[in-house]
Amino acid sequence: MPESRIDRSVRQRARALGFAPGQLPTGALNGITDVAGVRVGHVTLHEGDRTRTGVTAILPHGGNLYQDKVPAGLAILNGYGKLAGSTQLLELGEIEAPIILTNTLAVGRAIEGVNRWTLAQPGNERVGSLNAVVGETNDGRLNDIRAALPTVDHVMAAIDNAKTDAVAEGGVGAGTGTVAFGYKGGIGTSSRRVEAAGHSYHLGVLVQSNYGGALRVDGRDWRECTAADTDGSIMIVLATDAPLSDRNLRRLAERCFGGLARTGAALSNGSGDYALAFSTAETVRRTPARRRQVTTFAELPNDEMSPMFVAAIEATEEAILNSLFMAETITGFDVARQKAVTIRALRSA
Repeated sequence: MPESRIDRSVRQRARALGFAPGQLPTGALNGITDVAGVRVGHVTLHEGDRTRTGVTAILPHGGNLYQDKVPAGLAILNGYGKLAGSTQLLELGEIEAPIILTNTLAVGRAIEGVNRWTLAQPGNERVGSLNAVVGETNDGRLNDIRAALPTVDHVMAAIDNAKTDAVAEGGVGAGTGTVAFGYKGGIGTSSRRVEAAGHSYHLGVLVQSNYGGALRVDGRDWRECTAADTDGSIMIVLATDAPLSDRNLRRLAERCFGGLARTGAALSNGSGDYALAFSTAETVRRTPARRRQVTTFAELPNDEMSPMFVAAIEATEEAILNSLFMAETITGFDVARQKAVTIRALRSA
């Protein structure tokens, strides 16, 4: 975009500011909801002087997730975190409930919210076991994390609020109180369109950024950032409509860390770096009928995975930048103040 047309006084996404990581085209919304059927919902808690937290829910499709499970893969770069449900996800390679992002001390309440919501869905009357997947980052610098927020009801509301529309970014939902590179972090998303094996697919990424390092924008060190703030965590959720097995979804999730590294992440001892990938393709969905018998299905082969890997790297990098650029300066817990990235100082490529 020409410099004269960039309004640097308001929060804008990376592409509106002239930054477009990578080569692949984006989807129409440039977000995870470009993958058909994926829904995202937020509950944002910005109350008084101390509460700066929330919930973000990601639903792989609009049907009964427990009955029609989706294949999934998980990658862990540094495991300093509390990702509930990870062992069953690794063991079975599937997601059977909404994915929840929130703060560290709310993980237990988030599990209960997923349990209550899922058990109440028509068709789940006889369900007696459920694997809730809940990711977290610690928002205690801006939020009174010892307060019992968000509640179970807030978690259920985030699920109920989930839509296929454009995703709100910055200091919303689970990103309300997060910090990245010493600046206000938050929720960010991006997508890519990929050609592989003669077909066109969408791949979308959503992040909860709360980590440190020395920020790099479009491959260059950003002059206002220092490496003083190195600890923290990030949750990365990737969706695609490409027909992938849980094995190749794990490989795809691992490539998200390439995008994380491009932003200047410190990948420190105190960071929790998690990436979860799932496929919405109906042909690989694990329906009750398919779980009762030997099933054959179409799958993108290993030799066609490289374009998907590139898309994961590019979309992750841009989602992180969007989480920063869309976040606003905030004052929170104990009068802590976290300023946003200064839009006026951003340099176009």
